[in-house]
Amino acid sequence: MSGETTITIIGNLTGDPELRFTQTGAAVAGFTIASSARTYNKSVEQWEDGEVLFMRCSAWRDLGEHVAESLTRGTRVIASGRLRMRTFETGDADKRTVMEMTVDEVGPSLRFATARPVKAARGNGQATRNGNASTGSASAGGFDDPWAGATPAAASARGNGWNGDGDEPPF
Repeated sequence: MSGETTITIIGNLTGDPELRFTQTGAAVAGFTIASSARTYNKSVEQWEDGEVLFMRCSAWRDLGEHVAESLTRGTRVIASGRLRMRTFETGDADKRTVMEMTVDEVGPSLRFATARPVKAARGNGQATRNGNASTGSASAGGFDDPWAGATPAAASARGNGWNGDGDEPPF
């Protein structure tokens, strides 16, 4: 959407994402990302943390379910989304305004960790659970995965120019 403020934040989850459902059944995962700048102080020869920003985030529908299944407290993430301002009234009739992020994309940072993505099944109403994605042809209710079995031999057999002899793949 034009005119919306988009941001990207890198930080650690302060707790496990909380998955809830609206009255209409839409999934929403709520979580907080803590982000702080680190600078090197040459006078004491060590790294120092700056002020911490705690950004409250929400991820909706499939993304929310994927976040709740995949991410846990302490995970370093990179999240991109739209900044929203929300005003509410407390029980003492005080008005409060908070900044929140509606997440469009989120994933683990691979700077200090590894990840093994599993493609989620789409369109058949079955969520991917325990790392088992549905595979198969479109007529079987699954999806065609061009990367399934993407070994050098399989890639060479598909004729994409990668012969598996140590050369970099063409993608």
